Amino acid sequence: MLFPIYPAQAGSAAAAWAAVSGPSTDADGGQSIGTYNGGCIAGAATLPLQGPGYQVMRLSRKRYYGHPALIGFIQQLGLAAERERLGSLLVGDLGQPRGGPTPSGHRSHQTGLDVDIWFLLLQPAETRILSEAERETWNAPSVVDSRADAVDRRQWTAAHARILEAAARQPEVDRIFVNPSIKQELCNRKSAGASDWLRKIRPWWKHDDHFHVRLKCPPHNGLCQAQEPLPAGDGCDASLAWWFSDEAKAPAKSAPQPAPPLPVQCERLLRQP
Repeated sequence: MLFPIYPAQAGSAAAAWAAVSGPSTDADGGQSIGTYNGGCIAGAATLPLQGPGYQVMRLSRKRYYGHPALIGFIQQLGLAAERERLGSLLVGDLGQPRGGPTPSGHRSHQTGLDVDIWFLLLQPAETRILSEAERETWNAPSVVDSRADAVDRRQWTAAHARILEAAARQPEVDRIFVNPSIKQELCNRKSAGASDWLRKIRPWWKHDDHFHVRLKCPPHNGLCQAQEPLPAGDGCDASLAWWFSDEAKAPAKSAPQPAPPLPVQCERLLRQP
């Protein structure tokens, strides 16, 4: 299997998107445009930097903008974490004020429908607001023991499994990317009736210290391009076993490919004041 390489989108285009100071005001309710790795968002909302059950990390990146549907999802997941006493969610990147390519860190996160949530459910964060310095310097530990192709029992807890299930059960969620060992752990402990949410948990490289939630294209967002549908079944099959093969662990790298072009609507959005 050839693993495609996209050049870092850190050229003038990504720099221009990163320099935008705020969301556009021309799309009430938010409009996601294009694909997850080649698009933008008009009328993005801002996630408050803290709320019940969550706090935003890495504030200096200014990637706490997203579609109103994504903001609502994060806030509801935080409430669920607080209600179930699972710890406080530490939220990583959403997207830039108008989406678009970022200078570092992601190929997706461009349409306001992606968010990274750390595998760090800290009890101290339940009782106080973290300082800006803490939000910049704390790191989420890996919850995977790569030598054993399994979760690291020193870091992984039942709370991690419960928050993944809570997220995946939300109807607006399209898929959630996790490390293959995390998917395997969930498969090993699956219960009857888990197929509907477990199929949304998709193995992907890395993702051992955070999980990546991707929402479906929201209703009435006609310029949003959906990802291909998920395959049938819960994903606890031969397709998961492949991720532990030598081919998956050391994938052949293809020649660098150009980043997908942005829709013309995004170019117009970037030029708006």
